[in-house]
Amino acid sequence: MRRAILIGSLLALSACATGGTGNSAPPPPPPEASCDASGVQDHVGHTVSASSGATLLELSGARVLRWVPPRTAVTMDFRQDRLTVSYDDEMRITRISCG
Repeated sequence: MRRAILIGSLLALSACATGGTGNSAPPPPPPEASCDASGVQDHVGHTVSASSGATLLELSGARVLRWVPPRTAVTMDFRQDRLTVSYDDEMRITRISCG
């Protein structure tokens, strides 16, 4: 009985093992910084809309747009390809930054 349990345990552990030799390819490099908010600062004060978001993405070179409503907590993780746009209760843009 003990032998059957031992063999079963070894089989279960061997299923978790990887078949690689440890010489796997390195992970791809992170994307180059593609967001530049310096050219969109004149949009602060504009009204939030889908078309303004598309314009901001195009002008900043960002791949991802994150809208931040008033009184909302957001993660502090930094993404090189993300444009973060905060707005107030009147749907006016108050801050534009990358990350």
